[in-house]
Amino acid sequence: MKRIFEKLSRYFCGNFRLAVLDETAGRWLVKPDSSNIAYLKAENANGRHILLQPSAEKQSFYLLADDITRPLLNRHHQYRDDSWKPGRMIVETSPENFQVWIHSSRFLHLEEKRYWLEKLYSDPGAGPMDRWGRCPGFRNKKSKHQNSKGQYPLSRLIWIDWKNRTRIPSLSHQPRGGVCRKKSLSRSDYDRGNESVTDFSYAVALASRGHSNDEIYNRILSERTNWVNHDGPGKMHNYILRTTVRAKQVVNNS
Repeated sequence: MKRIFEKLSRYFCGNFRLAVLDETAGRWLVKPDSSNIAYLKAENANGRHILLQPSAEKQSFYLLADDITRPLLNRHHQYRDDSWKPGRMIVETSPENFQVWIHSSRFLHLEEKRYWLEKLYSDPGAGPMDRWGRCPGFRNKKSKHQNSKGQYPLSRLIWIDWKNRTRIPSLSHQPRGGVCRKKSLSRSDYDRGNESVTDFSYAVALASRGHSNDEIYNRILSERTNWVNHDGPGKMHNYILRTTVRAKQVVNNS
């Protein structure tokens, strides 16, 4: 299991989160450290699910296709010689059913994610916002997967490529036809239900499209309306500056 954690850390650029999901009590985060493996195994043995996702600042560079069958896996994620396409992490969550993580070489906004997940025939009920996948190395505790002996399938790591990224074409046109146009970014497109997370997601999107620090700064300043947590020009300035610099670092290091 420790080896799997090391591979996951490489794939998610050292920034990923683990969570325990109890279908009654909810979900809580657990640090992805080898010292917590015994705890996670015990929770899994007690019927809870072990999930993972990239950290918040990295989520816009990853796409998760869910409920993928073997034919879809072969069609969209492998070449004709059966080798894997770049940037993939393949997890078999139950026999012949897969989740596919795709590491994009550029920022993906939610509209793009929805478009590409539809093209990949991902589970339509699994939206791209704040997506969690199953952590390989733990049992899939969904009751429908329990066999006659009371056993549950192991989520298996089939393939992982942390060296490469996938070059996903940008959407320069409307997904279902119409006049070709480049999407104009707006802060409202990146609303995450949290002002700071929304600012950061928006800043990363702008940085990935080549906007300067000053442009990003001014866009956040003009489009955010609620500044109750950063009252005063000094606090506001320092906050936007930090957000802008961090966004640029994420884009440059991805």
